[in-house]
Amino acid sequence: MADKHYRSLIKAVSWRTTGTIDTMIVSYLVTGKFKLALTISAVELFTKIGLYYAHERVWEKLSFGRVKEPAKDKPSFDI
Repeated sequence: MADKHYRSLIKAVSWRTTGTIDTMIVSYLVTGKFKLALTISAVELFTKIGLYYAHERVWEKLSFGRVKEPAKDKPSFDI
């Protein structure tokens, strides 16, 4: 089963939202400056969505760790 492109994009956005909140908190704790923390997290939000999307699409093309599904037109005798 292959994922559609929009599924990979939605996964990327949801994951990066979580990651960006984490980055903003860590940046604030390190710098003590809320505006700088917002700037850092805003930049990484967009760069990492693109990286995650590309990463997902590359993995989608790899057969590593996948099991081939039996053809739908042939009966399966698995129990």
